[in-house]
Amino acid sequence: MDYRDLGHSDLRVSNLCLGTMNFGPRTSEEESFNILNNAVEAGINFIDTANQYGGHLGVGATEIILGKWFAQDSARRDRIILATKVYEPMSDDPEDRGLSARHIQEACDASLKRLGVDHIDLYQMHHIDRAVPFEETWEAMDRLMKQGKVRYVGSSNFPGWAIAKASEQSITRNQFQLVSEQSLYNLIERRVELEVLPACREYGLGLIPWSPLAGGLLAGCNGSKSGRRRSEDAQSARAKYVPQLEKFEKLCSDLQHSPSSVALSWLLYQPGVAAPLIGPASVEQLISSLSVPDIILDDEVLAQIDAIFPKQGKAPEAYAW
Repeated sequence: MDYRDLGHSDLRVSNLCLGTMNFGPRTSEEESFNILNNAVEAGINFIDTANQYGGHLGVGATEIILGKWFAQDSARRDRIILATKVYEPMSDDPEDRGLSARHIQEACDASLKRLGVDHIDLYQMHHIDRAVPFEETWEAMDRLMKQGKVRYVGSSNFPGWAIAKASEQSITRNQFQLVSEQSLYNLIERRVELEVLPACREYGLGLIPWSPLAGGLLAGCNGSKSGRRRSEDAQSARAKYVPQLEKFEKLCSDLQHSPSSVALSWLLYQPGVAAPLIGPASVEQLISSLSVPDIILDDEVLAQIDAIFPKQGKAPEAYAW
């Protein structure tokens, strides 16, 4: 496993980030522990979650599972870069959501309790909150950092202009700056390259791509036999990209790597990317991803991939004329 700086922070993270959204609603507690143990043994030190994750088990259930895992061995916490998120509704209370100062403080305290830790390494704003003044959100995050509850702050699903605005105002006010952005990014969905990724590179944020396999579309034709790919919606989505996917799968076969491994590896070759999120529901799925950092894609192969899945505009001036 290789390690990269997360943006301009001093966090040194594995170049695969273990996403935990499946823990609880899809993956049992026991299997979640097995995944975590195998991931750490393989060198993954970056774990991402969110306070709302839990599905039918209820919000917070995934953080509780992580808390139980940390409790099994007190030494684990020091070896892990732990990331969670705030924004989504945690109850029917209209105040129990968003990025208000009150909710950020209460949500952070609740996450710390569920996780059984005294600090969060990366506290991410899950979405932009247009109803709350920028200054209020930043002061709340600054307070958490001064309290020692949060080390760094990141964004998620932010547009490029919001990253630029936040970064410029932080510089002007001599406040902390964002160190990461978590965005939808994969070979099929490349719009992040137009404005978000250039903004991240300009202001020193590390990009954490989520859904790197496009909901399973980039996992190869065998993916249709399991998971989300069984649904009619997923089959319909695949039909939309059949010519591209068939070319991509042929290229991957020639490279003697699985489509999912190549799709993940391709992200590691994109400037500004820190660590793609992998979200295994089983140990087998985790193991299948561990060789990704060792895959070598030369310039010719990268050009072939770009030809199959073209860029969606010339960055960073796609809208300028």
